[in-house]
Amino acid sequence: MQLTDFADFGMRLLMWLAARPEEAHSTAALAEELGLSRDHLAKIVSHLARAGYLHTSRGTGGGLRLARDPGEIRLGELLRVLDRDLPLVACFGTRRPCSLEPHCRLRPHLAEAREAFYRALDRHTLAEVALPAAVAVSRR
Repeated sequence: MQLTDFADFGMRLLMWLAARPEEAHSTAALAEELGLSRDHLAKIVSHLARAGYLHTSRGTGGGLRLARDPGEIRLGELLRVLDRDLPLVACFGTRRPCSLEPHCRLRPHLAEAREAFYRALDRHTLAEVALPAAVAVSRR
């Protein structure tokens, strides 16, 4: 499986925030740190905030914070949200119809493999993959 850039950068963002979850982090600093445009980061932040993973606030002292304890956030759960159950092939999504439907026997096996991937990641938490706090501080 290959993660989308959206999921990849979403994971990197959360790994960064999990290093120092008690602090508010500015989107400008995070965009620079992650090598993203502020617009792309804003889309990721908006998606994660709507899904309940981030608190956002504006103004002095504002910024981004994790909305949940990193030890309670399962990686498979997170990737399901970020990739919105990424379609492995066109017939999983709405991109185009499959010429083999309704006779295809591959689709259920691919769906099973995708779920096994997510279940394997569900055994691990964001806390396990968070950047060490010292790294997050030294790179500011």
